[in-house]
Amino acid sequence: MDTQNVRLSHLSHGGGCGCKLAPAVLQQLLSEQPVAGPFQQLLVGTETADDAAVWKLDDETCIIATTDFFMPMVDDPFDFGRIAATNAISDVYAMGGRPIMALAILGMPLGKIAPATVREILKGGAAICAEAGIPVAGGHSIDCPEPVYGLAVIGTAKPGDIRRNSGAKVGDALILTKALGVGIYSAAFKKDALSTDAYAEMLNSVTLLNRIGTELARDPDIHAITDVTGFGILGHGLEMARGSGLTVTIDHAALPLFGEAAPLARAGYITGASTRNWDSYGDAVLLPEGFELWQRQILTDPQTSGGLLLACAPDRAEQILGRIVEAGYPSARIIGRAEAGPSQIKVI
Repeated sequence: MDTQNVRLSHLSHGGGCGCKLAPAVLQQLLSEQPVAGPFQQLLVGTETADDAAVWKLDDETCIIATTDFFMPMVDDPFDFGRIAATNAISDVYAMGGRPIMALAILGMPLGKIAPATVREILKGGAAICAEAGIPVAGGHSIDCPEPVYGLAVIGTAKPGDIRRNSGAKVGDALILTKALGVGIYSAAFKKDALSTDAYAEMLNSVTLLNRIGTELARDPDIHAITDVTGFGILGHGLEMARGSGLTVTIDHAALPLFGEAAPLARAGYITGASTRNWDSYGDAVLLPEGFELWQRQILTDPQTSGGLLLACAPDRAEQILGRIVEAGYPSARIIGRAEAGPSQIKVI
């Protein structure tokens, strides 16, 4: 095999957060797992499908721990490393924390990828960690049938700054900080149908650190935060609805989209994960009459290193949005609201 010219995206059956197990499958696998136990220090575990675990050390400090890894969605190894690292670090930001250290997770098919290519993947991950101000302090590697890379990330936060996906309140406004369409773009890329400009648009988004989450969590009027990744805006919005015990209403016309997301979706550039997502949670989603399939597929599109979804006091929403945009997230938009009602998503 020519290990020098191999396409990384063609060595894996899926890429990015589109590799994630479908929500219904994951729920089935975890259904008989024991609860974490009576640990008073464990502030956040598996109970609400939150972004990371949180352990309270003392009255001043919590430790945030998370891990995330996946297969390539792009061919450039340095880009792949950057994307995977940005995505993994995001879970700490989504909890309101500040990352302090990372460990690399590496699985590579020996004999199929040149060592120089693997070094570039690691360099890409290290470059993003340096941007976040943290070291890659170690890791683990295995021989693997398909290429896999990611990070385990440790962060810290004050107990009062921890933000879960389950804290939304009735009347809250919902803000999304990045545009949607990563899965659609990656599907088009794999079929050589993504323009150079669109690739650059995607790369700029998926390598943009969600560091604004650390700042937002210090604001008491921001009640809940999560990041939008493999389950799409509907799936992660539904996690917020279920965790908070309310209805999340999303205005589909207000959603920020990549420039070519809609035409590519109409043309059928959809990941398998998009369909699996809908099959997993579609019974908890109310769509407007006449909603077309491609529109629904944008809402279930798996986002790799997607934006933060946050719920905040409605009278502060415009001010908070302005702060997010000014911090370097120009696609941020107010996309809906939290309402009293059953734990479901309503699309208007």
